[in-house]
Amino acid sequence: MVTTSTAAPAASTNLTDGFHMLVQSLLKNDLNRMYGVIGIPVTDVARIAQAKGIRYIGMRHETDAGNAAAAEGFITGKPGLYLTVSAPGFLNGIVPLKEATENGWPVIMMAGSSSRELIDLGEGDYEGLDQLNYAKPFAKAAYRVDKVEDIPLVVARAIRAACSGRPGGVYIDLPGDTLGQTIDATVAEGLLYKVNDPAPAQIPAQHVVDEAMAVLASAQKPLIYLGKGAAYAQCDDEVRQFVEATGAPYLAMSMAKGLLPDNHPQNAASARGMTMREADVVVLLGARLNWMLNFGKGKHWNENVKFIQVDIDPTEIDNSRYIAAPVVGDLKSTVGLFNDYLAAHPFKADPAWLEAIQADSAKNNARFGGAETVGTVPMNHYNALGAIKKVTDANHDVYIANEGANALDDCRDIIDMYLPRHRLDCGTWGVMGVGLPYAIGAAVTTGKPVISIHGDSAFGFDGMEVEAICRYNLPVTVVVLNNGGIYRGDFKNLGTDGDPSPLTLAACAHYEKLMEAFGGTGYYATTPAEVQQYVAEGVASGKPTLVCCELSIHAGKESGHITYLNPQPVTGPLVGNEQEDLAEHREGGKLVD
Repeated sequence: MVTTSTAAPAASTNLTDGFHMLVQSLLKNDLNRMYGVIGIPVTDVARIAQAKGIRYIGMRHETDAGNAAAAEGFITGKPGLYLTVSAPGFLNGIVPLKEATENGWPVIMMAGSSSRELIDLGEGDYEGLDQLNYAKPFAKAAYRVDKVEDIPLVVARAIRAACSGRPGGVYIDLPGDTLGQTIDATVAEGLLYKVNDPAPAQIPAQHVVDEAMAVLASAQKPLIYLGKGAAYAQCDDEVRQFVEATGAPYLAMSMAKGLLPDNHPQNAASARGMTMREADVVVLLGARLNWMLNFGKGKHWNENVKFIQVDIDPTEIDNSRYIAAPVVGDLKSTVGLFNDYLAAHPFKADPAWLEAIQADSAKNNARFGGAETVGTVPMNHYNALGAIKKVTDANHDVYIANEGANALDDCRDIIDMYLPRHRLDCGTWGVMGVGLPYAIGAAVTTGKPVISIHGDSAFGFDGMEVEAICRYNLPVTVVVLNNGGIYRGDFKNLGTDGDPSPLTLAACAHYEKLMEAFGGTGYYATTPAEVQQYVAEGVASGKPTLVCCELSIHAGKESGHITYLNPQPVTGPLVGNEQEDLAEHREGGKLVD
């Protein structure tokens, strides 16, 4: 006979709560760094995380926190983690969530939020917003946790979603009342677990590999294109073996630079235009045929080119054109199978093809290389960056963060990279405001020195993060290339109101004073020799440093290398000298050779 008691169960005296359970779930999965801007209702998430051994990096803006975490995800292959408050803080945080998803980097955003019943009835809660549904279009996946016992599950699902397949950004919605829920600590401990194999290998079928290699074997002028997906995949040895086994020239997207050192004899970067126009078979390793590669068609490509595309996401195949040999799989497994095939069926590109590229490279380098070393004052982007190149050539393990228009384009072309995943820039979306947070993420993650190179316009998006660099005493040397404007500083106001041009900024600014204000070291450089000296001193010191470089206001061109994306205005309404003034500041854009 079963007896039912009507007495209330004894209250547990061994309680934990949602705050602690979240932190323990993160630690269980080796997520031991967190970036953020905190307040109601997540203040104690950060404080408890710090107490339990998670390193918390407090940023000055939620967008920067997300970008710093995303940089960590790219470098490590493990989700970066960031924390924001509700509503306005959340909205700031979804920008880098989308950026990470577009870039294919794993990151997890956690944000405090209002109770669901208040949101659903529109009762006007403090910073009330239906954050889960706002996040969904900007993330690879989005989850809300309403019960304290589900916290380990939501962390596990977020990790798996962020890492598996094409990586991306994942959002976790944390209502304040969930964080405050309590549970017996022993029960909570039993619910914790570590995700098993969050990014399983995706191995293509052998016949697909055979077909792709048959297409490669038909090439007269093969080309290998490396994307940041190949850098992220950490298959450095496999990629090097494949490139060198084929003898084919290769090109690297900006964040794939260093996957093989830029001084590798098969690097065709200095003959990019010729290589793309003449290549008849192109192997895409982690590179997408999006706007950065002209969608794989048009005047920049051989009319009859065939593509072998390796991608972990099947929906990327045929995204913009026909792909002759699609190979869906993870890069490490796939390139390993390519190497096995080549070991049994060797293929070597015609040496005359690589020799022709090397000859074109030598001609282009002789034609343009001198601009990097001239002592012209006021400086331009070329000789200022050439001075920095002397420092990086002597310090291969330095990380580079980079943003701007000309500051980005010219840096990518001038400064060589020697190690993988050491260059971080605006990526697939081409956004601003990533430089300093990427630098912070790289410095926090690796402990290695970072040079963060910005145009003066780009620096305005994230410049306040120099305070975070100083507060955490990070080994970051910031360089601001100041030409006094967006693109450059000599644009004219086409009206008569006397205001500066919409593109004009302060050419006389001393940005180094901002670093000095927070205890770092500031330098003002007017010559290439000073740039080299000051950047070298900053890197050697391992301390927060900012070098403000005075460039000519005439240095640079509108929109950098992507002027062709700028629509042309109708000329009719412009009168007097307005059309002439506008035209003199426009230059035709093209993919740079």
